[in-house]
Amino acid sequence: MSLKDQLTEDMKTAMKAKDQVTLSTIRMVTSAVKNKEIELIRKLSEEETAEVIAKAIKQRRDSIEQYRKGAREDLAAKEESEIAVLERYLPKQLAEAEVTALAREAIAAVGATSAKEMGKVMGQLMPKVKGKADGGVVNRVVKGLLGG
Repeated sequence: MSLKDQLTEDMKTAMKAKDQVTLSTIRMVTSAVKNKEIELIRKLSEEETAEVIAKAIKQRRDSIEQYRKGAREDLAAKEESEIAVLERYLPKQLAEAEVTALAREAIAAVGATSAKEMGKVMGQLMPKVKGKADGGVVNRVVKGLLGG
C-alpha cells in the first residue's frame, strides 16, 4: 500500500474513531501533499511524499521550540501529538550512533581532515541518510567528527 493510500485509510479510521488529533493531522499532511503535486504538476513519488511529511515534522519541532520560549506548553503539547501521528508514516529514523558510523565512512571516502571540507562530507553522506535522519543531527555529528 502506498503512503498516500495509507494516509487515506488512516483518515477514515480516525473519522470512525472520532480521533480529532489524528484526523486533523492527516488532513493537514494530505493537503500539503496535494499542494506539492499541484505545484509540480505531477503526482509525487513515495520518497517525495515522505519528504513532505518530514518537512511537516520539522516545522512542528520549530514551533514547539518557539512555544516553549513563549511559555505556551499547551500549544507545544498539541504539536508533539501531531509529530507522533506523522512519525508513523516515515521510515524508522537512524540512531545517532548509526549516523556517526555513516559519517565516518563518508569522511574516509572523501579524505576530509578539517571542518573546511564539511561540504564534501555532507554531499557524500546526505543521499545515504535522506529521510532516515534529521539534517540537524547529521550536521552536528559531522561537525563533531571534523572538529568544527
